[in-house]
Amino acid sequence: MHELRGKTVVVGVSGGIAAYKTCALVSKLVQSGAAVHVMMTKSATEFVAPLSFETLSHNRVVVDSFDRNFVYEVEHVALSKKADAVVIAPATANVIAKMACGIADDFLTTTVLACTCPIIFAPAMNTAMLDNPVTRQNINTLVSRGMRAVYGTEGYLACGDSGSGRMAEPDVLFEEVKSLFKAGLDLVGKKVLITAGGTRCDIDPVRFISNRSSGKMGYFLALAAYRRGADIVFVKGHTDKFDLPSDWTVESANTTDDMLDGVKRHYGSCDVCVMAAAPCDYVIKSANNKIKSETVVLELKKTTDIAAYVGKNKKGKLVIFAAETENGEQNARAKLKAKNADLVVLNDVTAAGAGFYVDTNIVTLITEKTSEKLPLMSKSDVAERIWDKVIKL
Repeated sequence: MHELRGKTVVVGVSGGIAAYKTCALVSKLVQSGAAVHVMMTKSATEFVAPLSFETLSHNRVVVDSFDRNFVYEVEHVALSKKADAVVIAPATANVIAKMACGIADDFLTTTVLACTCPIIFAPAMNTAMLDNPVTRQNINTLVSRGMRAVYGTEGYLACGDSGSGRMAEPDVLFEEVKSLFKAGLDLVGKKVLITAGGTRCDIDPVRFISNRSSGKMGYFLALAAYRRGADIVFVKGHTDKFDLPSDWTVESANTTDDMLDGVKRHYGSCDVCVMAAAPCDYVIKSANNKIKSETVVLELKKTTDIAAYVGKNKKGKLVIFAAETENGEQNARAKLKAKNADLVVLNDVTAAGAGFYVDTNIVTLITEKTSEKLPLMSKSDVAERIWDKVIKL
């Protein structure tokens, strides 16, 4: 009942119709024992009156950075220092863009810029706005800096459209806040190796074979472990651009052999190895010059299976991934056994909202004796759930 007793949670409300849902979140936080402070943009006050949040939180709501009706202190700095966590719900495209660019032109964005605590934000907007590459890039920027994006399910939107963009429900956001304090620093003193992204197999000097991996899942796994106190070895192939902390050990790999070499240099000293990369399974002999013939015949041969190598020689726990399109659990269990792994993360890449090019995923966590299917959630949240499972192995 009082899971958050002694914690201070700052809730930021920006100007979207979903602001009414945040009332329920504030109520849940207060009932759990947290001290809750609400800050609103001026646009948000057009949807919900500050009095509603003041009644629920038992604290004055701040809207105006230049409000004189308070005991003197530099309030946005004071509030950022008090906060154990910040939740921005709804997080509109405008507020997300401001946070990504470091713009601080109102009380909410100024406070967020001064915060060093964990920050959760719940994107809420029209589907087209959410899918716009600019918004996606802004969200990825915030996540790469350690913020946690929590998405709602698809459904009917206030604008009349149906699709993604709904704000996550108060119950979901409440659980996310609780998870911040549950995880703690349970990987302090542990060294974790994570592979991410795709590798390439050259055909000739200008062409290559690769796959659709962006490296996001591996990156979020590394970031989640880092937040929990682990030392990170990040062996990366070709990935999206991520802001990597300066104290990570980073090995860059072009080919599968490069990735294997990077893994070999470090796996023996690691407590957990997570094989989240999608290395090329095959290699060919590359032509010295650009091929210009009408037809091309490629003879492929298997490369070294990196996960199987680690499983055969492992010193700690091994987590592998199984990206499948059919007979998912059967194939995943076969891989678990063949590669001597402790946990396999099954990913049906044909499912809506899962697989490549998206920020969400649907996975099943499979051990020798258990199987746990997770609902659609952000890849950063999937990473947290995977580590929760690994800790218990």
